[in-house]
Amino acid sequence: MVETSDIQRPDPAVVRGLEAIGSATASSELNKLGVRSAHIRGPVARTPGARIAGPALTLQFLPKREDLYQVDEYAEPEKQLHRHVMYHTQPGDVIVVDARGDMASGVFGEMMLTYFAGRGGVGVVVDGCIRDFGEAKDLGVGLWLNGTTPNFHSQTDIFPHAVNVPVACGGTVVVPGDIIVADDDGAVVVPIALAPRLLEEASQHAEWEDFSRLRLSQGGDLRLYYPLSEAARPEYEAWRAAQADESGASTATAAGGSR
Repeated sequence: MVETSDIQRPDPAVVRGLEAIGSATASSELNKLGVRSAHIRGPVARTPGARIAGPALTLQFLPKREDLYQVDEYAEPEKQLHRHVMYHTQPGDVIVVDARGDMASGVFGEMMLTYFAGRGGVGVVVDGCIRDFGEAKDLGVGLWLNGTTPNFHSQTDIFPHAVNVPVACGGTVVVPGDIIVADDDGAVVVPIALAPRLLEEASQHAEWEDFSRLRLSQGGDLRLYYPLSEAARPEYEAWRAAQADESGASTATAAGGSR
């Protein structure tokens, strides 16, 4: 069994920005940057409305081989490596688990996830299952899972092998410290080296989408406003300038009223 050192965490401002843009925009903009599909396929949102972004702590499972792993659920707990990924948790972290798509072992249960929540963890992405879902879903931690089971983490065919190593979760490579962006659409991995550029590109995309959404809600021509056409760009730039002026006026009014 393998445990490596703690992860390098990204700039919190970048993380907040990626959370704001969401998984769909992150995925499409990453495609433009050369990452064909960053979607972690398999795990789906089990806590509707949860929207997170944070650096990935990783946990890797392997198929069970009894001569390598014979640990009872409660015996010698420090030999159970799934606990060790939890020990690294800092506020804002996300745990990503390659559980091999196994549907018969619950990687974490209520007690482990209670600890994670207490340490400030914000999300768990598991290519597999957890147990105690009835209690876990109310802990305030976003959960993206393949399913649930009453079984414990190594009860059947898998066992925890490594912490904070590159993993293949849902067919997608996740490197420790990569940023996970997850919401009701699913979970996306943002390679840490691409995160600042992605945020810049995605923020521009999100801004014109706000304008286009407004015009479409008013009955505007889909061909003109989505995607934003060059013919509509002058109108968009005028709208953008008006938004900036309005924001500046509001700030000035608030500052004047606070004197």
